[in-house]
This record gives sequence, structure tokens and C-alpha cells, in this order.
Amino acid sequence: MPLLVVGTSVLVLLILMTRMKLNGFAALLLVAVGVALVQGIPAIEIPDVLSAGIGDQIGDTMLTIGLGAMVGRVMGDSGAAQRIAGKLLDAFGPRGVQVAMVVTSMLIGVTMFYEVAFIIIVPIAFTLVRVTGVNLLWVGLPMSIALSTMHSFLPPHPGPTAVAATFHASVGHTLFYGLFIAVPAGALVALLWPRLPFVKAMNPSIPKGLVSEREFTDEEMPGMGWSLLVALFPVVLIAGAAVTDMLAPGESPFLHAVAFIGSAPIALLLALLLAIWAFGPRIGRSLSDVSASCTSAAQAMAMILLVIGAGGAFKNVLVEGGISDYIKDITEHWAISPIILAWLIAAILRIALGSATVAVVTASGVVLPLLAGSGVHPEMMVLAVSCGSIAFSHVNDPGFWLFKEYFNLSVIQAIKVRTGYTTVLAVLGLGGVLAAEWALDVIGL
Repeated sequence: MPLLVVGTSVLVLLILMTRMKLNGFAALLLVAVGVALVQGIPAIEIPDVLSAGIGDQIGDTMLTIGLGAMVGRVMGDSGAAQRIAGKLLDAFGPRGVQVAMVVTSMLIGVTMFYEVAFIIIVPIAFTLVRVTGVNLLWVGLPMSIALSTMHSFLPPHPGPTAVAATFHASVGHTLFYGLFIAVPAGALVALLWPRLPFVKAMNPSIPKGLVSEREFTDEEMPGMGWSLLVALFPVVLIAGAAVTDMLAPGESPFLHAVAFIGSAPIALLLALLLAIWAFGPRIGRSLSDVSASCTSAAQAMAMILLVIGAGGAFKNVLVEGGISDYIKDITEHWAISPIILAWLIAAILRIALGSATVAVVTASGVVLPLLAGSGVHPEMMVLAVSCGSIAFSHVNDPGFWLFKEYFNLSVIQAIKVRTGYTTVLAVLGLGGVLAAEWALDVIGL
């Protein structure tokens, strides 16, 4: 049974990494090969399946993570990150640092991918931890939870946007309704989760090489204007491209140029060049000093990228092994509410495959025939599928490994923290969708 294979593979992976202390990259590849053999993928094809999975994942994330880490390190070594962190502390106070991270992350995360926004904001979170001396998860978790909520629940992110097209739902209405669900649910979990006893008991250290250890004086740091300009530069480019695509879809040289400049790798590359030009003299007298900062960031990212790539290989094996088709076959005749069915199928696929994109696309295809005669608003169906796809992030999700490595957690700790909060967000989201659908029916919309 395919689901038994998934469960067994996760258990084996946990044993390899926790009991046998095997490196995450090697453990993921070893388990991926085992699953491929059990699922009947010909042995001669397994290397290609692994390579395709690694290539797809690294292709999507390497440029973003690598360039983002370099921008963050240049900002850290020049004092710009400390300047922004200090202003946040002045504005919100030490007690309000979590609220500051939630507000910042939600504003940035509305239009930016989780990974991109994470890489941009995390240097500021690290600096806040170093300046205040608080637990890394106390600051980092609200950031990650807020970003996860925005990325998974709302268009113009890829999953919700693709599902909106399938259900012929209005992207604008989906975003409007979704904000009323995502903002309170995300803020509640973001502020609650770091206060749970099992989370407070964890006290991970900041990974070496990703943040400057130097304490800057006020005179040594760049001004707040330049610090914010560099930090928000890629945000403006990426958000501008997303908004332009929503408001003015079509084909033209101008739109192509906006899309090019607003793509995450190009936006971050331009931000890196701006950071080097603006902050380079504060790091050293020559370009080699700035290059040393970038090289340090790249070296610190090497193992993180390998583990994320191996997670992509594991995910691809599960997809190529036919597990998504199996789940589709056994769920398409379930006689339950379309909203709950859509959420449940997306959640099951998320557990089995790790890919939120595959989960939402497959789930929307299964429940699409039920939409026509159900009377359910298509926008609510989009949100139901999107909420389900965030649930149960675990070892077959490459985003799980990004979270684990940046917050320096063990696999078990990451499962307790990330798998727990993504599941709670998904359940709250489902409740919000059901309540919103009821409210729309009551007021006659």
C-alpha cells in the first residue's frame, strides 16, 4: 500500500538521522532510493529521477537562497541589519519584538515566496536575537509562521493562483476573503507557538557564517534610509511584478521587462549589487573584503542547499512512484462536503508527497466536478485546497529542511515545531473557510 510505504520511509529516515546520526543529505538520498525500488521504478531510471528532483528543487531555490544569503551577510557586515533591528526595537520595544516580526513578515509575505521572504528577513531576526539575547525561536518562529501563512493561503502565490484558474475563481476576491482568514489565524499561531513549553525548552544557536558577530557603534552603521532601501529593494521589485501581472495580464515588451526584473533571482542580484555599492566601503577598503563576506555566506549555505536538494529528490520519487494517483483514486468518490473534501485531499497529498504545489493541483482536479452543483463559492474552494496544502510539513518537504537548518534544530525538534504549527494553521484555515462560506450564504453574496 503506497501510504504504508510513505509512513515506513519517514520512520526509516528518522532512525537514520536520530539514532544512527547519518548526515541528512545522505539519509534522504538513501531512503529515496529505497522508496523508488519498492514503488517499482526501474533501477536504471532511479538516478535520473533523483537528479530531476534535485535539479527542480535546487533550480528553484539555489539562486534565491544563495543571493539572499549574500545580501544578508553584506548587510550584517556593514551594520545595516543592526540598524534596522535597532529601529524595530525602538519602535516596538523588547517586549514587542514578536509583533514587529509578524507585521513585517505579513507585509512582505503577501506577494513573496516563503523561501525568498525568509532569506531576506532572517538576517534581521538573527541580529535581533544577538542584540537582545532572547531565544532564537522567540524571534524566528513568528517570522516563519507569518510567512508560511501568507505563502500558502493567498494568491498571487503559485498554489492558490493555479487553483483559482482551475475553479475559475476571482483571484482578487480570493485574496480579499483570504486575508480575513490568514491574518488572524497566522498572527494567533505566530504569537502563541513560541510560548508553548516544548518550544521554550529549545534554545538553538544561530548557524555560523550567516550573520556578523560584530557589535557596531552608531557612527559605524549606515543610515536607516539606505539600510531600508537595500532591504526593501528586492521586495518592491518582486511585489511590483506580481501586482502588475494581476492588474495588467498580457504580452508586451514592458510587461516582459517588469516580469524579468521582478523575478526573485534577478531582484536579489540587483539588490546584492546595490548592497555592495552602498555598503562596500564600510566592510573594507577593497572589493576583495566584500567578496570575502559573500564567500562566507555561500560556504555557510552549502550543506543547507545539499539537504534541500536531497529533499527534492525524495519528493520526486514519491511523485514518480504513483502515490499521488493512488490517493486521487481512493478519494474521488468520498461523499462529504466539497470544502472538507478539498481540504482533506490536499492535506493527505501534502503528507504523502511533501509538495504543496502537487497537493493543490491534484486536489483541485479531484473536487472540480463537485463544484458545479454544490453551490459553494469557487473562492472558498480555492482557500480550502490552499489551507489543506500547508498541513503536516515534515521530512519530505524541502521547506522543512530550510526551516530546520536555518534555526539549527534537530529533526525531532523541527517536526515538533514546524509540523505542529503548519497543521494547526491548516485546521484554523479550514474553520475560517467554513465560517466564511456560511457568512456569504447568510448575506446572500
